[in-house]
Amino acid sequence: MIFEKLSNSSIDEFHIIENYFKQKSRVRSDVIMGIGDDAALLKVNKDQLLVFSMDTLVEGVHFSPKINADDIGFKSLAVSLSDLAAMGAEPAWLTLALTMPSIDITWIDKFSEGLFFLANQFNMQLIGGDTTQGPLSITIQAHGFVPSHQALYRHGAKPGDKIYVSGTLGDAGLGLKVVSKKIILPKKAREHALRGLNRPVPQVKLGMLLRGSASSAIDISDGFLADLSHILKAAQVGAEIWVSQIPLSSELKKHCPPKEAIKLALTAGDDYELCFTVPPQEESYLLDKLKKEKMTCYCVGEIKENLDLHLLGYSDRLSEYGFRHFA
Repeated sequence: MIFEKLSNSSIDEFHIIENYFKQKSRVRSDVIMGIGDDAALLKVNKDQLLVFSMDTLVEGVHFSPKINADDIGFKSLAVSLSDLAAMGAEPAWLTLALTMPSIDITWIDKFSEGLFFLANQFNMQLIGGDTTQGPLSITIQAHGFVPSHQALYRHGAKPGDKIYVSGTLGDAGLGLKVVSKKIILPKKAREHALRGLNRPVPQVKLGMLLRGSASSAIDISDGFLADLSHILKAAQVGAEIWVSQIPLSSELKKHCPPKEAIKLALTAGDDYELCFTVPPQEESYLLDKLKKEKMTCYCVGEIKENLDLHLLGYSDRLSEYGFRHFA
């Protein structure tokens, strides 16, 4: 991969790559050539599909300048892993494009620590990328595998399918309120909210368990209703959501008025849980699988033939369903 020179400092980009990224990365047997040449060479199993996703995080848009570097490293990979999870994929490799205003070794060390803390959990190898000078932004492309004919898509939902989410919603929205100083929380609640915002756990294991059972899936990044709407549009169906069944954390319920808590859960985004649909004939089998793995998911509604999206138990008007770039 090509790495551009950042500055005339005695510590150049090659030192950074070797000491803070290459040495910390796992080494996989399916990587023929990773960092160190013009491009990476990878061995792909013929019985699997290659899945990849790319996300960019920009300072001031996706994270605050005050956020710890290790949290930025963790989240920058977590958001792409969440996309792989929504496709039912097993992670394998990643590439990194890192743009920084200047070389700050302390920041780079902590960033790479957070990045590889997560990457190593999934046996991922960093295989290349780019470094350059400019406003702080991070672009990661995550690659994974899914067996042929077992990938999850957005377009498979059918009337009668149940709608599930993988965990509590709205905690990242609460964390954003903390960061933007719109709410002051006691220490325990503050830590919970910031962990939800800065350290989302990608539901990779669940995504793999959903293969063959879920009719559609998507990760919740822009907001539950916004992302569910993508499933509905892709399948040309509607939905009925039982608002009282939306899972909320005890911290969110304790520190936000009920209407505000539900609004955050429905629209705030950045939770990186999975939203998926399950046909009636697969529901019992899937729930048994999840129980054996000690995983809990929550049924929050049902797919309907009518193209409308109905929120049962919620009377307030929502002007937006979630986050939109350039809106």
